[in-house]
Amino acid sequence: QVQLVESGGGLVQPGGSLRLSCAVPVSILSLNSMGWYRQTPGKQRDLVARVTNSGSRNYADSVQGRFTISRDNAENSVFLQMNNLKPEDTATYYCRVITAAGYVYWGQGTQVVVSS
Repeated sequence: QVQLVESGGGLVQPGGSLRLSCAVPVSILSLNSMGWYRQTPGKQRDLVARVTNSGSRNYADSVQGRFTISRDNAENSVFLQMNNLKPEDTATYYCRVITAAGYVYWGQGTQVVVSS
């Protein structure tokens, strides 16, 4: 069992920034990929950004150029830097990892509210 711990959510005004963190209790070098997803009530959980073990990154079109996913191998953490936030970015954000064996683990979610 891999327990992911997310942090960094909160309330921010439009145009502001937040940085989400996800602490992973195993070496992230052993993982296949790490990513951030988001979900609003009544909607499906959608990919925001993902980084693979090889360093390949991909982003949802709606966040391209505003969000950046990164990882710190020494800290076994993955981050999501969110800039120029918009009200439509309001959601619960979840960290997800996939192990080399193909197991999928999710964090508990962190709330992001973009509002003036």
